[in-house]
Amino acid sequence: MNKLTSEVKVLVVDDQPLIVEELCEFLESSGYRCIPCHSSLDAVERFREDAKVGLVLCDLHMPDMDGIELVQALQRLAGKQRVFEAIMLTGRADKQDVIKALRAGIADYYQKPINLNELLEGLQRQEAALQERHKSLELGQLNQKLQFLSASIDDLYHDLDRVRSSPQPSAVSNAADSEAADVEIPVIFKQLSPRQLDVARLVGKGQTNYQIACELGITENTVKLYVSQILRLTHMHNRTQLALALSPNSSSTRQRVTAH
Repeated sequence: MNKLTSEVKVLVVDDQPLIVEELCEFLESSGYRCIPCHSSLDAVERFREDAKVGLVLCDLHMPDMDGIELVQALQRLAGKQRVFEAIMLTGRADKQDVIKALRAGIADYYQKPINLNELLEGLQRQEAALQERHKSLELGQLNQKLQFLSASIDDLYHDLDRVRSSPQPSAVSNAADSEAADVEIPVIFKQLSPRQLDVARLVGKGQTNYQIACELGITENTVKLYVSQILRLTHMHNRTQLALALSPNSSSTRQRVTAH
């Protein structure tokens, strides 16, 4: 038994069972895992069920959906979060069909009777292309995460600069504000920074992340970051619990939170 060399599964689609059997036997002996399908409709279901399918070999002329229509259906299923490469097999290579297939995103085509060694080489080329597409997709997702993190950090520094540059209140005002805060805020919230406390108060008023962002002049992503920090520091499970703890009409809740 040959040792498998590829993690990518190959969807082999043809309405002639003998061709499917021959192709699967050859490819599996060459290190590929194959999923045999005798119709386009079956291929769509198998593709939907198995995320490891990355290569598709399909006949052009089939009932229900031809090979081009099948690949287009698989592309709609894959969306932007999944990639695959397709190779078309055809018994009669009409020039217009080939052009239509290439325009639809089919990477290559082979005419029957198929030279299996040439097909294997083509499949290996498409597997290499698939690996590059996977890398590009992962880099794109990583870049989005870095942009989100960068925006959040920029907002945090902006908030810090604004606090540092704002005029300091008088000692009398500080004492009065501190006394009022002691009355209004449970003890567990004393560990929060001024900005975290601002966000917590607005959550207590029932405002959404968008409303809080507008009021404080920061992004929604930064609000989410602050809410996550507040929940962790106060040992609360969700923003509903946080809102109840800060609600003006929930003195009993405050007592339980303070005693936590």
